[in-house]
Amino acid sequence: MIVYNVTCNLDASMAEEWLQWMRTEHIPEVMATGCFIEHKIMRLMTEADGNEGVNYAIQYTAESLEHYHRYRDEHGPALQQKTRERYGDRILAYRSLLELL
Repeated sequence: MIVYNVTCNLDASMAEEWLQWMRTEHIPEVMATGCFIEHKIMRLMTEADGNEGVNYAIQYTAESLEHYHRYRDEHGPALQQKTRERYGDRILAYRSLLELL
């Protein structure tokens, strides 16, 4: 199993609106690609020095690396562009790929 992790930093004042959008629009669109079998939304509870705002991690689980690659190549760019159009530079996102052992 592969976990595609997207960690997002955003201002606390927009957190509720962003979470609502993630739950009702963005995550359903990602899941509709058929590339992932589940997802989780988590709020980071530890704070880093100099880090302002709040941080969330969204984890999408894929059955295989091939499923993730299909998402990355066929769906990811358009969905990321929709996020940029909506939020611009108000959200910083860091993406990582993990393997469940």
